[in-house]
Amino acid sequence: MTVNREQVLRSAAALLTRKSTATMDEVARAAGIGRATLHRHFAGRDALVRALEDLGIREFEAALDAAALDEGTSEEALRRLIAAVEPSAGLLSFLVTENQLFEGDEVNEGWNRLDARVAAFFRRGQERGEFRIDLTPAWLTEALYGLVSSGAWAVQAGRIAGQDFPYMIVELLLGGARRSVER
Repeated sequence: MTVNREQVLRSAAALLTRKSTATMDEVARAAGIGRATLHRHFAGRDALVRALEDLGIREFEAALDAAALDEGTSEEALRRLIAAVEPSAGLLSFLVTENQLFEGDEVNEGWNRLDARVAAFFRRGQERGEFRIDLTPAWLTEALYGLVSSGAWAVQAGRIAGQDFPYMIVELLLGGARRSVER
């Protein structure tokens, strides 16, 4: 039987976003394969998490590309970004809280690329006068990640409806990031 690695990763991501402490046995069961098969593809939890990290980075980069952040107003671009990131929000939520990914000197360069792209988006919004200038692009980037993660967890726990995810994130972020026009 051929094992679809991508499907195994997606099954692992679905489980780990609900239960971050899941064992490799639980991951194998969720993927519909045996533990030995899982270990042939991923030597252990660290290898699995690193593979999930690569998947998450690819998905977030694809969302950034799909959002066309340079087109239209910053608000329109942010709405497109949240809509594009929504399908992988649970995986990103898991990855953002997975400490082993951010320890030591081996932080995946993909995170730096993502951070730079998101921060550049917020900087452009500031330069256009659409976002507050008293909040750094780095802080707005972290706030975006935090809201996406929190939103994913709230949807998963049934505290908010999935259809409300984009609206709630964009409105809360913009309410804090939007530059007020003084009268």
